Amino acid sequence: MSDSATARAPAGNAGPAQGAAAWRTGAAQAGLILVLLALWEIAARTVLNPFWSSRPSLIAERIWRLALSGELWVHCSITLQEAGAGLLLGAAAGVPLGIALARAPRTAKVVEPVVMGLYGLPRVALAPLFILWFGIGLMSKIMMAFTMVVFIFMLNVMEGIRTIDPDHLDLMRSMRAGRFYLARKVLLPAVTPWILASFRIGVGLALIGAVVGELIGANRGLGWYVEKSGGQLDTTGVFTGLVVLMILAMLANQLIGFVERRTIRWR
Repeated sequence: MSDSATARAPAGNAGPAQGAAAWRTGAAQAGLILVLLALWEIAARTVLNPFWSSRPSLIAERIWRLALSGELWVHCSITLQEAGAGLLLGAAAGVPLGIALARAPRTAKVVEPVVMGLYGLPRVALAPLFILWFGIGLMSKIMMAFTMVVFIFMLNVMEGIRTIDPDHLDLMRSMRAGRFYLARKVLLPAVTPWILASFRIGVGLALIGAVVGELIGANRGLGWYVEKSGGQLDTTGVFTGLVVLMILAMLANQLIGFVERRTIRWR
C-alpha cells in the first residue's frame, strides 16, 4: 500500500510543478521583452535619432490613441480575417493533398518537380496578379496568405506519414484492422504533431501574405497602415503597425501551443 502511494506521489505533484515552471518561463519571457524595450528607449533618447527609430513610449502612445479611436480594431480585424482565412484554407487543402501524395508514392515522384518549383516560387511576386484577379478586397489577401502556407501543410503531412513504421501498419493489417481504424489509431496520431507544427509556422507566413497584399493594394488593414505611415515619413506609425503584427503573431502562437498541449497529451 505504501509503495503504491509513493509511486503515485510524483504524478500528483506533476501538475503544480509544471504550473510553477510555466510561470517562471512566462516571467523570464516578459522580463526579456521589458529589457529589450528599455534598451530601445534608452538608445532612442541618447544615441539614435527618434525620427529613424522612434521610441517604445511613442509607439505605446500611438497604440493607445488608435485603440481609443477604434481604428486599431478595424485594421487588426481585417488583417486577422485575411490571415486566418488563408491559414485555414491552406490547411484544408494542404492536409488532404499531403495524405494523398504520401499514400501514392509514384504519383508523388511524378509531381514532385512541379510541387517544389511552385514552392520555390517567390509568392510575394504574385501579389500584383492577385490584386488584378481578385481586386483589392479580402479575397486577394486571403489567396496571398493561402499560397504562403499550403505547401507547408502538404509537405509536413507527407513527411509525418512517411515516419510511420511500415511494420506497425503490417501488424495492424494482420489483425484485420480496417482503413478507418488505421486512420484513427495510426494515421491521425502520426500526422497531428506535424499539422500543429504547420500551424505554428503558418501563422507568421499567413500574416506576411496578408500584409504584403495590403501593401500592394488595400484601403484598410495593418499593412495598409504601415504603407500609409511610411508614405508620410511617420516612423512611429510604421513601428506601431509592425509591433501590433508581432503581438498578434505571438498571441496566435501561444494559442496554438495551448491547443497542442491539450491535444497531444502524450508528448
